[in-house]
Amino acid sequence: MANYMVFDIGGTRTKYGVMDEAGEFMAEGDYKTNCLQLEPFLEAIEDVVKLYQKTWEVQGIAISLPGFVDSQTGYTEFAGAVIALNGQNVKTLLEKRTSLRVEVENDANCAALAEKISGHAKKCDNFVCMTIGTGVGGGIFAGGQLVRGASYRGGEFGMMLTETENGQFTTLNSSASTAGLIRSFKEKQGIPHSVPIEGKMIFEQAKCDPEIQTMIEQWYKRMAIGIYNIATVLNPEKILIGGGVSGRSDLIPNIDKHLHTLHAWKDIQVKIEACYHLNQAGMKGALYHFLMKEKKIDSSKKPIH
Repeated sequence: MANYMVFDIGGTRTKYGVMDEAGEFMAEGDYKTNCLQLEPFLEAIEDVVKLYQKTWEVQGIAISLPGFVDSQTGYTEFAGAVIALNGQNVKTLLEKRTSLRVEVENDANCAALAEKISGHAKKCDNFVCMTIGTGVGGGIFAGGQLVRGASYRGGEFGMMLTETENGQFTTLNSSASTAGLIRSFKEKQGIPHSVPIEGKMIFEQAKCDPEIQTMIEQWYKRMAIGIYNIATVLNPEKILIGGGVSGRSDLIPNIDKHLHTLHAWKDIQVKIEACYHLNQAGMKGALYHFLMKEKKIDSSKKPIH
């Protein structure tokens, strides 16, 4: 069975693994993403590929990226926090360096593909996958087909506007992402932005700090507002939540609680659920996208079990 290198490029860390055609992992790891410099960014991927080529015969490289990604050509007009890839074609750059076939897709689209083919959306033709991480992304399936948009901007939920507590407007990327939560926490605690903080530490501190708990509740509410707006426009069968935070058992109940405070949610409500593949959805979907390009699977007719 053929083996593939898969990468899920995030604004903080890059997850990678060796996977077979059935979507099973043989090895996994991660490293800090170099978001600012192209050459070190490419070298990091090349080094991982060369390392695992010593053990496995690798047939290709599948990559999940943030931003406006042309999944046909590999060109990335805008890559969110990974500004080194703005205006670059990571497909051609890596194919030249590795002599392997490379396929790329938007990270939230990858998560949606993973859920459609082997996750919680196998029986859904109309659903949304919302990813919460450094930013907020979205993958949309309508009529059984992935909706990328006229210029590969479909599902950019992070650019939606939401209101802050002082009546100003900001984007979901700023207010409802994990990075946004960490930024708010640092501001409240007087912690320099350069000091690394993990989201789980904030949730731990909230257990004994009512102010931090209130901040987290505001974060849930802004996420709920985004979900509400998505439901009004697309009327999906369900909305799946992905990203690192999706592994928290209290995430969906807290989002659901705030949704029920919003006007008319009872009239438009849809099922809210965590992604089956949780934080591995990006890598799984990147592989499925690669296999679809090779016509080895069909997202609408041949789900992988």
